[in-house]
Amino acid sequence: MKRFHVNVAVTDIAQSVDFYRTLFGAEPAVQKDDYAKWMLDDPRINFSINQSSRTRGINHIGLQADTMAELGEIQGRLQAAGATTFDQVDAECCYANSDKTWVRDPDDVAWETFVTHGQITHYGDDAEPASPATTTASRCCG
Repeated sequence: MKRFHVNVAVTDIAQSVDFYRTLFGAEPAVQKDDYAKWMLDDPRINFSINQSSRTRGINHIGLQADTMAELGEIQGRLQAAGATTFDQVDAECCYANSDKTWVRDPDDVAWETFVTHGQITHYGDDAEPASPATTTASRCCG
């Protein structure tokens, strides 16, 4: 079963953790000085926030697959539809190690599809693909 994913860049991580803790009625599953993540079952979502001095608001959205087979199904649908994708194997991002496929929708919204294989001790620094309108890729999750 897949889980919807939303990543939001925030300017004050502590204030935002307090807000989302209240909104969701739950503690974050992961909390660091610059990042927090809720793995909720109602609604089934992987909601994460990260501290950013450059941007704020929705950074990207996506689908978290439970297995490589589920990720492969999503990748296959995107490729069959002719979408330009960017794959990452063993990406280190958001204190996790994942295999990912990035794609941008017709309005340039970044979508991340991924399977997480384990946790890591640092934030990570992989990059999502650059938008067709830009020339540089951004750092993982903001």
